[in-house]
Amino acid sequence: MVTTIGVVGPADLVTSSSRIVKGLRGVEVVPLRYRRETDTPKVMAGAPGSVDAWLFTGVVPYQIAAAQDLLDRPAAHVEYTGATLMRALVQLLREGRDVTSLSIDVLDEAEVRETFDEVGLPTKGVRVLPYRPGLSLDDILAFHHQAKATVAITCLRSAYEKLRTEQATLRLAPSVHSVRTAVNSLLLRHDALRSDDAQIALGLVEISPDAEAALHREAGTLGGSVIRYDDKRWLVIATRGPLEQATAAFTELGMLTRLKEQFGPVRIGFGIGGSGTETEALARRALGRAKTAGRTAAVVSLRNDIDLVLVGGAPPRAQQRSKLHLLAQRAGLSKATLERLQELVRATPEDGLTTRSVADHLGIQPRTARRVLNRLERAGLADATGTQLGTGSGRPLVVYRVHL
Repeated sequence: MVTTIGVVGPADLVTSSSRIVKGLRGVEVVPLRYRRETDTPKVMAGAPGSVDAWLFTGVVPYQIAAAQDLLDRPAAHVEYTGATLMRALVQLLREGRDVTSLSIDVLDEAEVRETFDEVGLPTKGVRVLPYRPGLSLDDILAFHHQAKATVAITCLRSAYEKLRTEQATLRLAPSVHSVRTAVNSLLLRHDALRSDDAQIALGLVEISPDAEAALHREAGTLGGSVIRYDDKRWLVIATRGPLEQATAAFTELGMLTRLKEQFGPVRIGFGIGGSGTETEALARRALGRAKTAGRTAAVVSLRNDIDLVLVGGAPPRAQQRSKLHLLAQRAGLSKATLERLQELVRATPEDGLTTRSVADHLGIQPRTARRVLNRLERAGLADATGTQLGTGSGRPLVVYRVHL
């Protein structure tokens, strides 16, 4: 399976980092270039829905994205290590620059001192401004101006463009090793998340025999399917990822209330284990616990005797926000995109969504809207319900029921 990584940063670093990432097997790259660090949210918003993970070329754009809650999928940033600084010092020495009077931004001060000690250089004339959340371009420029060092070393392109007109300035670039380390860490995180999401989840449902059609519809919202288990129970087959998203991290189950309102008492037990046999045993245990919880109840049983009781009905507002964040992770879309789609679903509850309506509402191209709907469908958050004739002689538009 191919993993698509969105590389976020200034044009030159995105180009050099993308070249390194492309050398890895099973990885595709989407370059996301900005002119200024503050443009990070804008370029991320324009990323295709196929992006599985974010790689930032430095800590500044990473922290900007984190502050705006845009890290809706695995993310990492390239570290500017002592080896990166060492390479810069060698370059300055070759140019005959004075490396005893430097101002250095963003890097960790202890690591800077350690690097200078290793090569036997004095640190008395070295000034360091470590990165902190909220550090602005103006803060960085003021630091270098006040330091009045012979050479300014900066990690930010925007700072470099201003400082180089005023004094000798060197811009740090991440080493090949640093990029590879960040990508490997990112891929491990993404693979671990994908592995957890793919665990089989089995649900045993005790409900009226008349509920078969409704149960099939509700299972679709979990990205699952339904088969008869025995003469009294149904078996819902799903995977952990969609189930965890649809239940707001195993806290609430809307289908519980809906089924009760239509068919009376209902008990549901989900099991998630390491093998098919263990998962089925956990589902049986969960159903047993649900029976002791009341006439209408749902329980998720995990390994190590963990039993989670799910409540029915609409979740509190805080849980809705949590659920939306989880759904965004599952679908590989931003939370902001899902919030906009929620608006569209509420505005057209009976019509369903099409590529045209999504494209118009989000202000994106139809092909991008198609990818958004496809990702929702793969995540179990949308299902096709029919077609709609479009204007002109084009193909009919697929109509989707979206569950947000």
